[in-house]
Amino acid sequence: MNLPVYYYVLGTPIGVLGLIRWATWLIRRIPAVLYKPIVNNYRLPMSIVVPTYQEDPVIFAAAIESWLANRVEEVILVIDSSDKTCQEIARRYPVTVVITDVPGKRDALRKGWRAARTELVALVDSDTIWAPDVAAEVCKPFADPRIGGVGTRQSVYGTKGFLARITDMFLDHRYFDENASQSLLGQAVSCLSGRTAIYRRQLLLEIEAEFMQESFWGVPCLSGDDKRLTTLVLEHGHLTYMQRTAVVWSTFPSKWRIFFKQRVRWARNTWRSDMRALSRPWVWRHPFLAYTMIDKGLAGFTVLLGPIFMATALIAQEWLIAAILLAWWQISRAAKFLPHIMRRPSSFFFVLGYVVVSWIMALIKIHALMTIRHQKWGTRQVAVENGQVVRTDGAGGGDEFEEDETVPLRMVTHAGRAA
Repeated sequence: MNLPVYYYVLGTPIGVLGLIRWATWLIRRIPAVLYKPIVNNYRLPMSIVVPTYQEDPVIFAAAIESWLANRVEEVILVIDSSDKTCQEIARRYPVTVVITDVPGKRDALRKGWRAARTELVALVDSDTIWAPDVAAEVCKPFADPRIGGVGTRQSVYGTKGFLARITDMFLDHRYFDENASQSLLGQAVSCLSGRTAIYRRQLLLEIEAEFMQESFWGVPCLSGDDKRLTTLVLEHGHLTYMQRTAVVWSTFPSKWRIFFKQRVRWARNTWRSDMRALSRPWVWRHPFLAYTMIDKGLAGFTVLLGPIFMATALIAQEWLIAAILLAWWQISRAAKFLPHIMRRPSSFFFVLGYVVVSWIMALIKIHALMTIRHQKWGTRQVAVENGQVVRTDGAGGGDEFEEDETVPLRMVTHAGRAA
């Protein structure tokens, strides 16, 4: 087949880059296959801390019941003073309720772990449902005194449709690839997801000032609390681990508009955290963690070469080249998603959809990098104005707070008592 010169000009570097990308994936994948969760009988007392703001009542009640079923020592719900519905739901259960006027998730987390009485504290989102053995499983890595934080494995709860299936694929890729390899090589997971992350309480008290005062290029940070906590744990000389046998379920956006805003926020948080980390000495004591941060940053750019080459083939009406490239994406991505496809075989037919969404996410990451100083929640009625985190117009809503330290705690109540 006689191909135009530009195919060799484009195809050769893309082919070489493809080999490099596969090699970088194998560097993660091989240790990920060797990962094993910790197995022992170690157990410590645990408190659950949950910032709560206008959560779906049905999901909130189901989540509370799942936490109590784990027989933890206490469940502490830090509920916004305006959220009467969630306060009423909380009164039905034997939980501790902290009422706050502060419109910030970080302050709510801090109030929660200060109120806790146990050695371990689980920071949990209000829409996250636990399996019956989560509390028992997440304690096991803490048998190693070097471990400061432990993460769980997330799955999609409730929502259906294309976005739910794609999100489920992204999650399995994260927990069977990235987090698994980071846990095995160095016990340094880059981000313990805020859906459920467990920390030593004493360590949270030690790092809370740095956590609350985080800023980036002079602008206070109002999101990315889970990434910040994980980074501080590692920076202070402790280790982080994923216990994949601890399974939790959370809700995720089913609408594209909310999906985009959420991903932009997450991408900005990742850029800020990773750029800061790579500029400091501590991260180079975890060489595999530094490698994955750099690789993740570069991947957002290199993945876009694929659609460029496909567009070139279509414009030139080189249908065979386009068909080969399409088949390659289907087969190669399916191979990378084998653990997920073994769990949900029908996801094989969503692989090309995943590929397209990965291109969209790459563009989102580039946009996030270009707007990295922008501090707005996107899906919440909170933003940074004149260096302060404030509520914006509108009632707000959702599963998370934003940061503002100007309003004091108003009252603390216990379920069943007058608020």
